[in-house]
Amino acid sequence: MKLVTLISDNKALSNIALLFARLSMAAIFLLAGLNKVQYYDGNAQYMASSGLPAELLPLVIVFEIGAALLIITGFMTQITAIALAGFSIVSALLFHFNLGDQMQFIMFFKNVAMAGGFLALAATGAGRFSVDHKILSK
Repeated sequence: MKLVTLISDNKALSNIALLFARLSMAAIFLLAGLNKVQYYDGNAQYMASSGLPAELLPLVIVFEIGAALLIITGFMTQITAIALAGFSIVSALLFHFNLGDQMQFIMFFKNVAMAGGFLALAATGAGRFSVDHKILSK
């Protein structure tokens, strides 16, 4: 077995890796959405301080939680992954573009990395352990 294709040549490992990728990448958005519910007023103030209307916060919450659940279940994975990649880049630019601040620098590139991961997920699809696979294999 070639070391370079250790996972991609093994369907079982590849599908387990895709499941883990979906769960771990979606977790940050699920937790972020739930945090925004729990600390609604503070998050609304933060959005307003960044120049966005606080009235958008419910839409952000629904998007983060809903998209995370779609990725976790592997339903409409490719389109959801593309949407989350775009959301990650936009939020990096709007909220973490102060690259002179080390924490914002890290947060900015965390968002860029998440976008890259979501684009890779969009390219590969959800894998066998997903609703998408169930639908497509009928």
